[in-house]
Amino acid sequence: YKFMVYVNQRHNRNFAVYDVLYEWSIDNIPTFWATLWDYMEIIHSKTYDQVLGDGDEMRGAKWFVGAKLNFAENLLRYRDDHLAVIFKGEVREPVRITYAQLYDRVSGLAKSMRQLGIKKGDRVVGFMPNMPETVIAMLAAASIGALWSSCSPDFGIKGVLDRFGQIEPKLIFTANGYTYNSRRFNSLEKISGILKELPSIRKVVVVPYTEDNPDIGWIAHAVCWGDFISEEAGREIQFEQLPFEIIVAHRCQA
Repeated sequence: YKFMVYVNQRHNRNFAVYDVLYEWSIDNIPTFWATLWDYMEIIHSKTYDQVLGDGDEMRGAKWFVGAKLNFAENLLRYRDDHLAVIFKGEVREPVRITYAQLYDRVSGLAKSMRQLGIKKGDRVVGFMPNMPETVIAMLAAASIGALWSSCSPDFGIKGVLDRFGQIEPKLIFTANGYTYNSRRFNSLEKISGILKELPSIRKVVVVPYTEDNPDIGWIAHAVCWGDFISEEAGREIQFEQLPFEIIVAHRCQA
């Protein structure tokens, strides 16, 4: 409704119901998306030259041609005490993370990733459950301009390699295990098999999940999350600026 009011004021319209606004958005595609860009206050370093290029067919469409921005910068625009993440694992107590805490943790992880040599265009992957560290790792990778891809830990080794083998990742995040239907499953045995087929991996970052101090000494290049993430939290994140179409392609890989 707020967006409808915004459209009415900006374009001298009098929309009162959703269906009419919806039809207008279809009949005026570039105008609709330009309006939404402004309404959402997309953070960018360079604005677009054209909203939609080659838009006659969906496959060839190019959106916000010329614009440069960072996906993670837009998601991390707030640094206050409002809740950003609420996590509840099957056998764990709820975890609540504020926007300020989320920014700090992404900042620390991005710094560690840069120190490892991760840069714009590199590939970072996650073999992780749905947990806060997965979100933090994705945002840290995106802030650098790295490509993020992920697989659920219940994937078999072949399924993981079918996805990760194509992109030659330099860094992999994994939990030591996961739970399903009150049962614990070990992820590290799969990681060992995965690493044999991914020689590009420089570092394996293990997040303790099903146990506090998992044994990772037998896994090549492995380090625990707490030992990897920089303690210099709160630093301003250097958000690498990327063309809009590259950001869209990266998100489709997630």
